[in-house]
Amino acid sequence: MADPRPGGAERAAIRTERLVMRRWQPSDRDGFAALNADPEVMAHFPATLDRAASDAFVEKVEAAFEANGFGLWALERIDTGEFIGFTGLNVPRFEAHFLPAVEIGWRLCRPAWGLGFATEAARQALRIGFEEHRLAEIVSFTAAGNAASRAVMRRLGMRHDPAEDFEHPAIPAGHRLRRHVLYRLARADFEAGITARADQAWPP
Repeated sequence: MADPRPGGAERAAIRTERLVMRRWQPSDRDGFAALNADPEVMAHFPATLDRAASDAFVEKVEAAFEANGFGLWALERIDTGEFIGFTGLNVPRFEAHFLPAVEIGWRLCRPAWGLGFATEAARQALRIGFEEHRLAEIVSFTAAGNAASRAVMRRLGMRHDPAEDFEHPAIPAGHRLRRHVLYRLARADFEAGITARADQAWPP
């Protein structure tokens, strides 16, 4: 049955080859708190999150779904039913030269690293942003040293111009994570990439 509340159309689970992308459930919070308390997962963020901050993050995510009709979807493995983190769309709330914009981001637990889950879910999130919400562009950003996330951005076809890198205003000056890189993807380039992949899969 469709959800009658605002944003209800986005409550239906979205399936990829190996994942379910869905709205958050109370049972996700324990796993998410453990993920946010893991120093390796949070190595490219200023600090780990305690349980209260982790739960507050989920509340903000749910509020964003209601406000925007999209957000950071909880990820569940189809084969195990395990919650592994999130991937999705977000509206950043700080000041920078490229804002306002919609960003794509992800955060996965360590056992889910290196399996292509972030890329798989992010491609679906991009499709929703461009095709359903008709966004003209989606950006992504991370600390300059976050090689793993930058690799995902490149696999998504996002483009990096070093001239657009910036100092994140929420991170103190001199902090090792203050320098951030910016990647962009226009809807036209996303659509061209889909066409190119289709041509490769189905040669004439």
